[in-house]
Amino acid sequence: MTLATDTPVIFVTGTDTDVGKTIAVAALACALAGLSGPAKNRLSVAIDKPTQTGVTLGEPGDIDEVARLTGFRSITEGIRLRAPMAPFAAAVRERATLPALGEHVNRITQLTRHHDRVVVEGAGGVLVRLDGFGHTLADLAASFGHDAAAIVVCRSGLGTLNHTELTLEALRSRGVRVAGIIIGSWPSDPSEIDLDNRRYLDSVGVPLLGAIPEGSSRLDPAVFRESAPGWLPLSNPRTPD
Repeated sequence: MTLATDTPVIFVTGTDTDVGKTIAVAALACALAGLSGPAKNRLSVAIDKPTQTGVTLGEPGDIDEVARLTGFRSITEGIRLRAPMAPFAAAVRERATLPALGEHVNRITQLTRHHDRVVVEGAGGVLVRLDGFGHTLADLAASFGHDAAAIVVCRSGLGTLNHTELTLEALRSRGVRVAGIIIGSWPSDPSEIDLDNRRYLDSVGVPLLGAIPEGSSRLDPAVFRESAPGWLPLSNPRTPD
């Protein structure tokens, strides 16, 4: 399986808020980097988050959590806003100016010049506005053309099938390649609904890349880094499938 690893930029979006997107980003970055494999096969990975909301001054945000779990240093961010709302609404409340789409493109492009892969974490769902002009994460991904792909993080429980299908449709209709799906929090004792949903998600036309065990963020970072490639068993493009 190389779909998730063969584009320079990988956009990670969720079917909704609080689906485990940030932890999935951390796990994906570790899996892509091949931290548990031979040094010659490892990829250089950077992480970017265009907008972060719901973070007060001095409080760690999603990108800080990713840094803690992965140990990566090449991590960038566009803007932080205090209100726990969609970026456009939070910016209006604070009378802040959101970065234009081009600013995000330029920042991410700079990262691609020094790293093999750049993982970009969206805010909320794929059609949440990133700026005052109505641009979304889907627009940002589409601006990179064939150099980008999207990964969708979803829930395991009731309602996830419709949310996931809608997200896939939104990406495909905008010409964004979908590299796969990740279940953001897989329960230790899955219900019949969870199990049925997982089987369904494995048949929607894109790879089900894996599932992140619930509570993974509470693991010691060293254990998290070692475990992530097992949760998301991606093939490294530097090694044969």
